Amino acid sequence: MSWSGEGRHHLTAAASAAEGPARAVRNGSGTDAGDLQPRGDRPEAPAPRPGRFSGPTGNRLTVLSGPSGVGKSTVVAELRRTHPEVWLSVSVTTRKPRPGETDGVEYHFVDGAEFDRMVAAGELLEWAEFAGNRYGTPARPVLERLEAGVPTLLEIDLQGARQVRAAMPEALLVFLAPPSWEVLEARLRGRGTEPEDVIERRLAAGRVEMAAEPEFDITLVNTSVQEVCERLIDLMRVHSVR
Repeated sequence: MSWSGEGRHHLTAAASAAEGPARAVRNGSGTDAGDLQPRGDRPEAPAPRPGRFSGPTGNRLTVLSGPSGVGKSTVVAELRRTHPEVWLSVSVTTRKPRPGETDGVEYHFVDGAEFDRMVAAGELLEWAEFAGNRYGTPARPVLERLEAGVPTLLEIDLQGARQVRAAMPEALLVFLAPPSWEVLEARLRGRGTEPEDVIERRLAAGRVEMAAEPEFDITLVNTSVQEVCERLIDLMRVHSVR
């Protein structure tokens, strides 16, 4: 089972690299990056309604999401290494630091009361709970980078991406997809050391996450981490607000 739909911008990293950077990004009608059409190939689309955090910023927020196990963290790590000019948001979490983690680097670590305060004050662009801990994206640092014209990337889950869409409709949502369901299933199963019921829950969640792909503006198929990074950089340039 492969992932190639209609009416969305869909890009396989390895295939796009063969075309060269000038013709790497296409939509369903074969349009070049400079002439990208809205989802559904409509000739015109109404401007998105302003959200809570919309405003006259220097460039457009890029959001990277996709199913668990698709390789988002690997892509982000490579992007950090090869493109230090891109600012990657640091999430706030109620989780305790793990050995080797530094506050403000991997996460901003806060207690439950401080997280509650941030939610009540509207300071988070998005937030979600996972495995008994809460994670969120502080809005102010994101807005400050955008206003300064710094290319800005969020790597978040599906729930967070939906919240960003509501709060900042002009954001570019990028879906990172596996080459096939079989590849994703193999990654989710890992080394087979976990109970089958845990694996089945992961697979069920993966199906839900894959089904959300049409909600996104662009799909990148993760056939090569390095090429996905280059396509992300290209998209940030193409979709900057000028």
